[in-house]
Amino acid sequence: MRIAIASDHAAVELKSTLIQWLRDQEHEVDDLGPEGADSVDYPDYGYKLAKAIATGSADRGIALCGSGIGISIAINRNPACRCALVSEPLSALLAREHNDANVLAMGARLVGIEMAKACIGAFLNTGFGGERHQRRVDKLSNPAL
Repeated sequence: MRIAIASDHAAVELKSTLIQWLRDQEHEVDDLGPEGADSVDYPDYGYKLAKAIATGSADRGIALCGSGIGISIAINRNPACRCALVSEPLSALLAREHNDANVLAMGARLVGIEMAKACIGAFLNTGFGGERHQRRVDKLSNPAL
């Protein structure tokens, strides 16, 4: 699977660990930055990740910042993205199964490495349930104003 991953400065260390772990599982991983721990603005990296999903250059995305909140808000501004902020595996599984989430967001200051791996595993290994959920997912990209 082609996975794009991005973070802010607060999550660079977690991102680096997860990239290696994903590559060890034979996923193609595109690191969208940042490279170092110097302060950056999470919207810039959230928008890069959203673009990768919207253009199809990545199948799934993983977004990380201190809390996961800011970067998930940035990503969800793109109508092609359904980014779910999670902190445990059941939410990651339900985000895929019920919401067809294509981006997973987590807070580096809130989840440890093993929990992050468990969330990603659930996210990547769960399919979309379709059927009754499809009409709801369709409304996420086409809101009635």
